[in-house]
Amino acid sequence: MKQQRTIQTIVSTIGIGVHTANKVQITLNPAPINTGIVFIREDLPGRPQIAAKADNVSNTMLATSVSENNATISCVEHLMSAFWSMGIDNVIVEIDSEEVPIMDGSAAPFIYLIKTAGIEEQNVQRRYIRIKKALRIEQEDATAQLLPYDGFKASYQFIYDHHVYNRFPKFAEIDFSKTSFVDEVSRARTFGLIKELDQAQALNRCLGSSLENAVAIDDYSIVNQDGLRYEDEFVKHKLLDAIGDLYLLGHTIIGEFKGYKSGHTTNNLLARKLLAQTDAWEFVSFDEKQTPLTKTFEFLQPVAV
Repeated sequence: MKQQRTIQTIVSTIGIGVHTANKVQITLNPAPINTGIVFIREDLPGRPQIAAKADNVSNTMLATSVSENNATISCVEHLMSAFWSMGIDNVIVEIDSEEVPIMDGSAAPFIYLIKTAGIEEQNVQRRYIRIKKALRIEQEDATAQLLPYDGFKASYQFIYDHHVYNRFPKFAEIDFSKTSFVDEVSRARTFGLIKELDQAQALNRCLGSSLENAVAIDDYSIVNQDGLRYEDEFVKHKLLDAIGDLYLLGHTIIGEFKGYKSGHTTNNLLARKLLAQTDAWEFVSFDEKQTPLTKTFEFLQPVAV
């Protein structure tokens, strides 16, 4: 796609905050060109705005939070990955709580919401971030990398020694010029061990977790009656999170992402390093004369949910 995009009409939904367990209403509104993605806290005096930017990330414990104007929005990563997959550049997100609702624990409900609103192309070219030099972040034994690549490819290595995790793939690599994010990644849900839930709730996190919004794992099995949506759902959810975290750069990346045991913290450190190292990337736009290049990004065209 060559033009910036917003949504056509206002659309709303209601869900539960996974960490607060509060009922949350979220409303997506069309926005003018070059607005970016902006959250508005409807529940706070003055309706403070929070720009969805990597350098506004304020907390990465079990979710990605962004803060600005003395206000915070948490759990933005699934919604951001949905905006990325639909090629949405500009939207105002009104929300009446401190976190984006978890919905079913994946990006699919948000993609459905965007498609319900419709997509409108705007009369200005999109700008992409093309990776020119390799970048790497190391955090203890976790790593996250961005590398030059003609398109967008992402891979993740999931490392966790557990009876259930060991039965399923722990590595995924996807070239999104060949594979649909909507079909093959968007429905991957957040997951966790039941025995770790008490610890998280002692920190006032995961208070709204349930089998309706997460894959729950006991000592030997998956508790959810219907099992997994993909055989490699665990590792694909990690890719979903990483794509959402990286879209806080405000632009789609032309390059390759590699994650090894990385999480929200590592992803954000990588994004901040990219912004700081200006010789490692460049902005590019495509016009009608550059059709071979733009075909690389046909994976971002809306796909039926």
